[in-house]
Amino acid sequence: MAMSNNVIGAVNFVAVLLSIPIIGAGIWLMNGAADSCVSFLQWPVIILGVLILVVALAGCIGAFFRISWLLIIYLIAMLILVILVICLAVFVYMVTIRGHGLMEPNRAYLEYRLDDFSGFLRRRVRSSFKWDHIRSCLSQTNMCAELNQSFRMAQDFFNARLTPMQSGCCKPPTQCAYTFVNPTYWISPINTAADMDCLQWSNDQTQLCYGCDSCKAGLLANLRKEWKRANVVLIITLVVLIVVYMVGCCAFRNAKTEDLFRKYKQGYT
Repeated sequence: MAMSNNVIGAVNFVAVLLSIPIIGAGIWLMNGAADSCVSFLQWPVIILGVLILVVALAGCIGAFFRISWLLIIYLIAMLILVILVICLAVFVYMVTIRGHGLMEPNRAYLEYRLDDFSGFLRRRVRSSFKWDHIRSCLSQTNMCAELNQSFRMAQDFFNARLTPMQSGCCKPPTQCAYTFVNPTYWISPINTAADMDCLQWSNDQTQLCYGCDSCKAGLLANLRKEWKRANVVLIITLVVLIVVYMVGCCAFRNAKTEDLFRKYKQGYT
């Protein structure tokens, strides 16, 4: 029984350590330029990390003090956590499977279309009420202002690797054929009918293309990239949790078998 408890304690110490990168991933998402303006995935990830920490600590305590009922609760809670991580990982994969950027001639950066993203993500930004809050948040960042400090010549800008939000929010869509003055100031549109965003563009530095669908798409593209990275952490967590759960079940079963065998021997003698 002591050996089995030691095994359970050891594997749950690993789970305690595992909860740290999960919580860290949630905090990292909160600090992202896109995620800081759209609070959705961060808290579920942080809460999941805290739950893993609590359950793993319960397993360690139950194993160290040999509290059978606490170990049973721990195994049930660990199974629930495994199911939750599976659901969250599948959900993130499904909502981020779409949304690749589009290439334009003579441009190094990509253009983004709102309709290319999953319906779930589009609903996060479709509502004018939701977008007004996000738009206000984005306009307070320096992501567009820093482009003016980095690029003076048009060709240098066209060859730049812009972030999805810089591409969608800080300039008009390429198909509108605006003339470059600087990264956030453009004139003489040739084709205003190419896209509704062509009419949304403003040289007002507080407006730019923050009201454009391309800005919403750029935000979702940024979310998609960061969420896919977070999903890698979730998948690694899932694999480790399954191993921890299986080892814990085997150790608990062996402990119960040892107890029954010992009681049998005592009764026999």
